[in-house]
Amino acid sequence: MDKYEVKLSFIIVNFNGMSDTLELIDSVYKANLKFSHEIIVIDNGSKNNEFEAIKMRYPSIKGLYHTENLGFAGGNNLGIDIAVGDYFYFINNDTLLPQEASTEIAGMMTFLTMHPWVGGLSPKILFDEPENTLQFAGSTPLSKLTLRNKQLGYGELDKGQYDELKPIPYLHGAAMMLPKQVIQRVGKMPAFYFLYYEELDWSVTIRQSYELFYYPGAHIYHKESASTGRDSPLKMFYLSRNRIIFAARNCKGSDKVYALIYLVFLAGMWQALKLTIQGQLTLLGAHLRGMGSGISWFQNVR
Repeated sequence: MDKYEVKLSFIIVNFNGMSDTLELIDSVYKANLKFSHEIIVIDNGSKNNEFEAIKMRYPSIKGLYHTENLGFAGGNNLGIDIAVGDYFYFINNDTLLPQEASTEIAGMMTFLTMHPWVGGLSPKILFDEPENTLQFAGSTPLSKLTLRNKQLGYGELDKGQYDELKPIPYLHGAAMMLPKQVIQRVGKMPAFYFLYYEELDWSVTIRQSYELFYYPGAHIYHKESASTGRDSPLKMFYLSRNRIIFAARNCKGSDKVYALIYLVFLAGMWQALKLTIQGQLTLLGAHLRGMGSGISWFQNVR
C-alpha cells in the first residue's frame, strides 16, 4: 500500500453497538485507503466484551475493553492515549465511510498540513437515510442567552448548496479530524460532561489558539442516535445538565448570569411544564434530575 508522509488514526468508541461498529470498519476496509492508518476501537463499558469479538473479525485493529462506561469524551480520550497517527479522525460508531473516502480524507490531512493555524475539521455529514439528506454543513454560534444554535443544512437535500469551505464555531462530534499536535497543546476532551456538549466545550478551547473549519470536500454517512435514541431519558438528562455546565464554564460576566437564569428558570421550567402536560413523566424526571445535577456541579466548582 502506498503511504503518505502522514499517518491517520481512526478513533471509534463502541457501547453495546458491535453490529454498527463492524459495519463502520467494513466501510473503512472497502474504501481501500491509500495512506498509512490504524483503527482504534474503545469498547466503553459494553455489557459484554465486544472489543475481543470485533478483534476476532479484524485482528489488525487496536484498542481495549473498559469495564466502565466513561462517556463519549472519556472513551475517545482512551483512544487518544493509544493513537500514534499524526492526525486523529474521531468518528461515531454509527457512521459509514463513502467509497471516495481515500481521496477525501487525504484531502483533509493535506489541508491541515498546509494550514497549521487550523485546529480541526468536520466534513459534510449526511444521514444514512433518507438518501442524500444533510445533517451537518456547518453551524451558527451558540446564542449567549439560550446556548442554542442552528445546524446548517439540517434535513435539506444535498444539492451542492453547502460546498464552500468555511470557518465554523464548533466541530461536530460524529466526525472530526484534529492534528495530534493540536491535542498535545490544548489537552484532551473534557470528560465530566459524559454525553453531549463535550465537543462544543473542546471546540471553545481549541479556538483560543486555532481556527476550525467545515470541510465539504469530504463526507460521511450517519445513522443518527443509534445508541441513545430520540428523546430518551438518557439524552434528556445530559442535555438538561450539560447546558448549565457549559454556560457556567464558558459564559463570562453578566452573560453567565443571564444564561443561567434563562436555562433554569425560563427554558428549564417551560420544558418541565410541557413534559407534565404531555404526561411524559419519565422524561420529566430525567429533565429535573439533569438540571439539579448541572446546578450542583456549578455550585461545587465556583
